[in-house]
Amino acid sequence: MKNFSIDNLIRENIKNIKPYSSARDEYKDATADMVFIDANENPFQTNVNRYPDPQQSKVKERLADLKGVKTTQILLGNGSDEVLDLLFRAFCEPNRDNVITLPPTYGMYSVLADLNAVQIQSVLLDDNFEPRVNEILDTQNEFSKILFLCSPNNPTANSFSAHKIEELLNGFNGIVVIDEAYIDFSNCDSWVSRLNDFHNLVVTQTLSKAYGLAGIRLGICYASEFIISVLNKIKPPYNVNQLTQDRAIERLNDLEQVKQEVSSILTERQALSEDLSSISFVNTIYKSDANFLLVKVDDANLRYAQLIERGVVVRNRTTQPLCENCLRFTIGTQSENKQLIKILNELN
Repeated sequence: MKNFSIDNLIRENIKNIKPYSSARDEYKDATADMVFIDANENPFQTNVNRYPDPQQSKVKERLADLKGVKTTQILLGNGSDEVLDLLFRAFCEPNRDNVITLPPTYGMYSVLADLNAVQIQSVLLDDNFEPRVNEILDTQNEFSKILFLCSPNNPTANSFSAHKIEELLNGFNGIVVIDEAYIDFSNCDSWVSRLNDFHNLVVTQTLSKAYGLAGIRLGICYASEFIISVLNKIKPPYNVNQLTQDRAIERLNDLEQVKQEVSSILTERQALSEDLSSISFVNTIYKSDANFLLVKVDDANLRYAQLIERGVVVRNRTTQPLCENCLRFTIGTQSENKQLIKILNELN
């Protein structure tokens, strides 16, 4: 990869910031047999009257064991959106810098860019929903700080070619964020295994999809120890609550159940794809590496409204670039999928 320093990408005020030191940062062993009168907590036991571990040590230790990384290469956030926002705050100077996104893709990249007063440079995916590598590299300039790659991509459901991602990691002079929210439904290897090969690589994952924990809001960032140390300086002190940490550990210790559920979703994804192919107004069913299918129909607005009338909520993506007349179907249970097909067959 090109020889450049991550340190040069960091905003000057972030380099110089002194992070807040919480009570549990200063005395870490909250399980010790001590009298805790240091954090202005309510002393009466409610199971959550104490502040949570600000570094979520137990969750990180479990994830580090599962992913083969160090705990110092992990940052946890209140959903992946907080992790992404921290990256903007650390590396993008408001009203000067820009980020590159590849529509159609996850909409929060652009929302967070606007929120942080950062310019968006958009380079459309090609007709196969793959990155246009040369165009992306030609678009970057001295103020391009982050490139967002969602793979498997939302809403197109495909994984990007590994060699194209590697070209971008080698050629982009900023942080490359690979959003792997749907990686557990793909046969592709996670880029977490390549963290030590690329100093500018950041991988985000979540417990919302395959792990079925969307309600607890836990996002995960894997990166070099240096990048994680920068993000730790600016994250809120208690950004992941105790209930979330406890539920995450419980689920991460029940991987057999998670695997069974993922396997069921993959089986249903194949069955639903086959059933959709027999629907008269379905034109294209795109290949999926995620827990959803992107489907091109004759009239997405009409079919969306008809499904709503019959009690089925899908996502209408027809307004997104390259997704004209496309609906997005999340893979449900077997009975939900059968109900969807039954209703679709009844539509005129």
